[in-house]
Amino acid sequence: MATTIEHSIDIAGPSAVVWALNTTPEHWPTLTPTITSVRWHDDGPLRPGRQATVKQPGQRPTVWTVQTVEEGCRFEWSASVFGTRMLATHLVEPTAGGCSNTLRLTLSGRGARVMGALLGRRLRGILRTEAEGFRREAERTAPSEH
Repeated sequence: MATTIEHSIDIAGPSAVVWALNTTPEHWPTLTPTITSVRWHDDGPLRPGRQATVKQPGQRPTVWTVQTVEEGCRFEWSASVFGTRMLATHLVEPTAGGCSNTLRLTLSGRGARVMGALLGRRLRGILRTEAEGFRREAERTAPSEH
């Protein structure tokens, strides 16, 4: 049984700017305290199969593999930790005042229910912090008109 945790936020900035922030994980350490480092294993564009090692505070480095890229709107990557598959989804949708940015973490596999129960509150906080980092940067750098 899968457990899903998500956070959505409205951003007063163009969806293209928010998309660029979501799809350049190597820059996330400058946007959010929840990411220490992201190191891609190769060069090139964001594409299915591309892998990166992500380090987060208090956690071991984890290899994430890009699963899906729908240019301008959706990026998904996954990792496995202690028998639990984590699928992280980044959605960007245009709105009248800018865009909506949804960060979703779907846990599946052997330990999903336990991990969700034990870490759900912490994971929700991480998603909220990351979304706020994207919002701050997008609104800081976006032109005044969308």
